[in-house]
Amino acid sequence: MQLKRIAYTLCLSAGTVLLSGVVALAQMPGNPQPQQPTMPGQQPMAPTNPGNPNMGPGTYPGTAPMGQDFAEKAFVSKALEGGEAEVQLGQLAAQKSQSDDVKQFAQKMVSDHSQMADKWFKPVAKQLGVPEPKGPSKKDKKEIAKLQGLSGQDFDRAYISMMVKDHQQDLKDFKDEAQMAQDPNVKQVAQQGSKIISQHLQLIEQIAKTHNVAIDEKGSESGSL
Repeated sequence: MQLKRIAYTLCLSAGTVLLSGVVALAQMPGNPQPQQPTMPGQQPMAPTNPGNPNMGPGTYPGTAPMGQDFAEKAFVSKALEGGEAEVQLGQLAAQKSQSDDVKQFAQKMVSDHSQMADKWFKPVAKQLGVPEPKGPSKKDKKEIAKLQGLSGQDFDRAYISMMVKDHQQDLKDFKDEAQMAQDPNVKQVAQQGSKIISQHLQLIEQIAKTHNVAIDEKGSESGSL
């Protein structure tokens, strides 16, 4: 009876020592911890940035998210392209238009958009590493070619309609960027640019009324009043 009790005690002690060794081994530095299984159809969570668990993946202190940075560069590039188109269209209208008010507006487009590009957008583009476009976009080149084939009243009406449509869209784009931009320089040029474009839009809408060019809400010509 005494021998059985001693054997039982030895077995119990050996089991305790073995269990303690397993726990100690699992807690050793460098020993990988077991991971929770991923449920079917569940995507593993992306790791957050080290040192700041509140920041999302791909975001680092003092920088804008990659998507935001790309959007700001695209805005600056597009603004430079659009400004070059306004300058070339203005030069064309100053030559071909037969109306004084259209000629004056066209000359203002050349002056204002040239200054906006040189003083605002080119310096910001250089800061962001955005290459300056070589000219207007393909779409704007087609519009310029279309106007080159017109003359007289047809030219004036087409140019007025195009300017209303372009400035309506540009004003929306600039206002949106002024709200969303995180880069302070991009935000500033978007805010300043929206003010000038708003003035341009008011001028060309008044010219459209003078020339009986009806413009719908999207800025496309819908016929004479």
